[in-house]
Amino acid sequence: MDADDEYWTPFYERFDFRPSVQHWPAISEPVPSVTVDLGPIFAARSQSEFDAGAAAVNRLALLAWVRVLEPDSSLVVLDWQHQTYRFWPHRFACQRDARWQTDVFPDGDYYIFLTDDMSTGTFGHPWEQTLCVFGEPLLSTLVPMLTGWLPVRRSNLP
Repeated sequence: MDADDEYWTPFYERFDFRPSVQHWPAISEPVPSVTVDLGPIFAARSQSEFDAGAAAVNRLALLAWVRVLEPDSSLVVLDWQHQTYRFWPHRFACQRDARWQTDVFPDGDYYIFLTDDMSTGTFGHPWEQTLCVFGEPLLSTLVPMLTGWLPVRRSNLP
């Protein structure tokens, strides 16, 4: 079994993943979760405004991951139709001029960042233009930072 099968197969099963450019949401959003509407960023009046919004989402997600994970913790990153890999938020945050291999902000594919047990993470949907945040303590850390300037599309809180 390769790394992609090791993570994609359980992801499909656990989240009932249904990739589609027309039928949303593409996963059965877990409880608890909040899905943030990224439409205002996609509707930016200029490329620089779009880039700033996307970068802000990425930076806030990184800040949240650094706050909630232990320094030696890593995440599994599933990038639709690309190789699965590991991401170490604390290491990334300390790099000078670090560039994301896969953004949290979904600007072309499904971008998924998960803890190993898949209980906590983000699911970026490029066609619905949303970011689903699930699992504690990520929910209580990242969602308030995002919803201070982006609307909530759906909430699946108990």
